[in-house]
Amino acid sequence: MRNFRAGSLVLVAWLAVSTAASAGYPFVYRDGLAPRDEWGKLHQSRTVLPTDFEPRPSVRFHYYFKGARTLQNDPAYVAALQTALQRLGYSCGEIDGVYGDETSSAIARLQKNHGMRVTGNLSVAVRRVLYLP
Repeated sequence: MRNFRAGSLVLVAWLAVSTAASAGYPFVYRDGLAPRDEWGKLHQSRTVLPTDFEPRPSVRFHYYFKGARTLQNDPAYVAALQTALQRLGYSCGEIDGVYGDETSSAIARLQKNHGMRVTGNLSVAVRRVLYLP
C-alpha cells in the first residue's frame, strides 16, 4: 500500500509539472536555447533570426548527451553558441547558425582568457563557461 501511494504521488507531481509546462506558466523553463515570445516563437535576439525557426528540443537535458561534432552541425545550437559568445564580448561574426572560422576563433579567444587549452573547438568546458548544455 505504501508503494502505491508513493507511486501515485510521483504521478500526480509529474502531471502537475507537465500541465504547468503546457499552460506556459513562467516558472517552467520550456526551451533550452531560446526564450519564447508572447506568440510562442523562439527568439535568440531582439530581432527575428533565420535560426529561430530551426527545430530544437523543448528541454536542455536533450543536449547534455550530444557530442561536439553533432552540436556543431545543429544550426539552432550554433546560433545559441554565437549569441552567448557575443553576449560575453567575443565577436564571432553574424549569428547565422554556421560553425565557421569566426566562431572557432571566438572560442579560441574565450579559451585563452579562461586559462583553458586553446584549440578553438567546442568542448564541455566552453559550454559550461557559456552556460549552454
